[in-house]
Amino acid sequence: RLRLHDGKLIKDRRYHLRTYPNCFVAKELTDWLIDHKEAPDRETGIRLMQKLMDHYIIHHVCDEHSDYKDAKLLYRFRKDDGTFPLSKDVKVFMRGQSLYEKLVSVEESILKVREENSVKYQRTFLGCEMIDWLVQEGEAENRKEAVELGRALLEHGIIQHVSNRHHFFDSDILYQFWINFRRRRRLTELLNENSSRTLSESPDSPFCLRKLNPDPGNTSFLSVQTNKEIKIVSAVRRSSITSLAGNSNPYFSATPMLVFPPVAECNPKSVLKRPVTNEELLSPGAPYIKKTLTIVGDAVGWGFVVRGGRPCHIQAVDPGGPAAAAGMKVCQFVFSVNGMYVLHLDYQTISSLIMTGPRTLVMEVMEATE
Repeated sequence: RLRLHDGKLIKDRRYHLRTYPNCFVAKELTDWLIDHKEAPDRETGIRLMQKLMDHYIIHHVCDEHSDYKDAKLLYRFRKDDGTFPLSKDVKVFMRGQSLYEKLVSVEESILKVREENSVKYQRTFLGCEMIDWLVQEGEAENRKEAVELGRALLEHGIIQHVSNRHHFFDSDILYQFWINFRRRRRLTELLNENSSRTLSESPDSPFCLRKLNPDPGNTSFLSVQTNKEIKIVSAVRRSSITSLAGNSNPYFSATPMLVFPPVAECNPKSVLKRPVTNEELLSPGAPYIKKTLTIVGDAVGWGFVVRGGRPCHIQAVDPGGPAAAAGMKVCQFVFSVNGMYVLHLDYQTISSLIMTGPRTLVMEVMEATE
């Protein structure tokens, strides 16, 4: 998907007097798959894209076709229009991916090649080391929460005991990441995913979740706080305070990976002096001007917080981040994101649109002239 964005195959397209944002032409994509050696022929390319449709990764822009046709029809990645289904299994998988990326990106990582019973294992760590790291990095508030997170990762097949004999514990037992998230994958691997033998011999595959059956009585991370739904949010700047409760939202990440910050009981007060309605924003003669901001994310993120809904507003801006450099200010209202009108949406939906869109973010905001 990101390669297609970079290659301009995914773009806004007009058909029958209507503009469809962030879509691609099926026939052009099949050509691209063959040209870039992702598929040996058109038949295989069609089968690959049908697999993506079956897994709810792409769909026809009007959902008029349930199958992938090698024709001049418009399709779209569900991540580009906010319709990608985020089950709890997928959220745990993405949490594991973000933790892995964070671990392998730091110096003196706890992930190392270790030996146990004369067998060498890749990407290993001690359970207590992982607990220390999760708490130290703010990925968990305390050791109990970190253990629950580790158990969820193990139950979903993301990490495992090196000899697969123990659940996750805060101890010096040796575990490893079972999935190498950085291995370069080919789309053709999708065509072998139905084989249980292939799955067992290809633990690096990201296309299915091997959720294990934990022992009765073992609780998973997702059931610890039943009143708090884990939400997809982005990487945060180290100095920011984030929350999954209330209406707060973290800084947006420019990277394709997503992370889940720890749950924090905070609900910062809105920066707005008073509520503003869409009717007030759009009424003739209203004291608001529209500005277009182009924000190119850096290695840390885009650097702003959006909050509220119908309309959403900018709650905070990192003074040293890309958003501030582009002219974003606190109290601006979000009018559109990458060409999509969003005044009627809440901040969760807008967050999804931003995170699943291209790294260069084009936003229209409305700013008070007073």
